[in-house]
Amino acid sequence: MSKTIHINNLSFAYGKETILRDVDVSFPEGKLSVILGRNGSGKSTLFNVIAGLEKQYTGMIHIGDTERREWKVGRSNSLKIGFLNQFHQTTFPFKVADVILTGRASFSRFSPGKQDFDMVDAMLDKFNLAHLSNKPYTSLSGGERQLVLLCRVLVQQPDLLLLDEPTNHLDLKYQIAVLQAAKELVQEGTTVLCVMHDPNMAYLFGDNFYLMKDNTLVDLQGMDRDQVRSLLEQTYQLPLISLENQGKWMFVPMINQQKPIYSVPFTSAGMENNFQVKETMANL
Repeated sequence: MSKTIHINNLSFAYGKETILRDVDVSFPEGKLSVILGRNGSGKSTLFNVIAGLEKQYTGMIHIGDTERREWKVGRSNSLKIGFLNQFHQTTFPFKVADVILTGRASFSRFSPGKQDFDMVDAMLDKFNLAHLSNKPYTSLSGGERQLVLLCRVLVQQPDLLLLDEPTNHLDLKYQIAVLQAAKELVQEGTTVLCVMHDPNMAYLFGDNFYLMKDNTLVDLQGMDRDQVRSLLEQTYQLPLISLENQGKWMFVPMINQQKPIYSVPFTSAGMENNFQVKETMANL
């Protein structure tokens, strides 16, 4: 069964407030696709729609050959979707190992066996978290909680993995560990879709790149580095320098730079006009 996600003419609103408008995009099978964009731009809403948490959308979302509305939980031939969202609250002090074990609930019918416990132990070892196994989840730092929740998703062995800002609260070492784990899953055939804020981490680890801008999703494939930099400048309202690091693109903010960034709606003509504006400003 195909693990590609096809989205056609997708729109979504909360009441009269449009969040997503006319999104047309495909996220290819067996790739790490990264969505960039500012806070509140609609990235997490798009994830909620794909995950089935928001159903009042217009347009079509096909995961493999099945439209999202037609998915039935528990169908034997269904793909498994793993979803790590941004926020998780709990007040009960479950042990860390038990929190991860809940990721196996749909497989064990709440009666876990040796295989389930072995998978939890292996995941704790993978992220060097074995020493936390018996600690209360509520006693952990924000970064440790994020890693535990990622482990809970990964023990599900999903075919499609949705990661909404998975490096939140993590120090640099664990940011790299999480993104390397995502790359390993891609190499094993998993389709991974990830929301990120940092374009540099995105371009170090990602395969395909997209930008949420003006309530829609811009596909960055086929653009050169200057075109991507220009779109990122418009989006983040910051002047950027584009560099290469280990053969990967990087975009670094220019400090003490007063030059204004002019934002124009994204079209191919708009992109060309934006370059002309930048060239004019550079000659002032």
